[in-house]
Amino acid sequence: MPRAAALALLLVSLTACSAEEWSRGGLPEGVTKQSESVQSLWNGSWIAALATGVVVWGLILWSVAFHRKKKNSSEELPPQVRYNLPIEILYTVVPIIMVGVFFFFTARDQNYINTLSGKPDVKVKVEGFQWSWRFTTEYNGKTVQVVGLPAADYTKGPELMLPVGKNVEFDLHSPDVIHSFWVPAFHFKRDVIPGVNNKFEVQTLNKTGVYAGRCAELCGVDHSRMLFSVKLVPQAEFDQYIASQAGAQ
Repeated sequence: MPRAAALALLLVSLTACSAEEWSRGGLPEGVTKQSESVQSLWNGSWIAALATGVVVWGLILWSVAFHRKKKNSSEELPPQVRYNLPIEILYTVVPIIMVGVFFFFTARDQNYINTLSGKPDVKVKVEGFQWSWRFTTEYNGKTVQVVGLPAADYTKGPELMLPVGKNVEFDLHSPDVIHSFWVPAFHFKRDVIPGVNNKFEVQTLNKTGVYAGRCAELCGVDHSRMLFSVKLVPQAEFDQYIASQAGAQ
């Protein structure tokens, strides 16, 4: 009965996932241009891992099925492959090639994600402090600042508003301990370290909506309440927001 209940629970959980969620490998839908590269790398890694697993599982099952020791059998052991130079070269070279391929694609995507254009459309200074966030947005010579308080829900924390289809540069700072700026829909996070000026840049896609953000580094007693949201809006709405809030504290 316990096994049957566990199997039923597993089947229910599997059928609850849509085909689109399966195609993303469990990642949320990305809202930046850079997240597309992360998604591609993630999917490729899973495909390679599953392909390797199928080969290994197949060899294990084949050896169990065809080379198991039979009861009261005088059959000799199957041919051994110790000191077989071609096979030893094969299982040495193939893993090296696999690691090299993984390294190439990871390094390529990492370089792309870390690229700074130097000419972003919007600049955001992110200050993580115990235990909330301060966002200072610079756009067309105007500045808007939002300061939050610890919140039990990301919709109650500070909201960072950004326009769709624009390049946004984030400049990360911390006055106290190490935090981590994480927006799951960006498929990216970066540490906010005292004395270290970390930066990254994303291009937002045309997917309006409100997306959860949080600190991903254990930073103190209220770490779990260090929540915020990112709201992607059309350009006209963003322009109106900047015009109405510029200079407000």
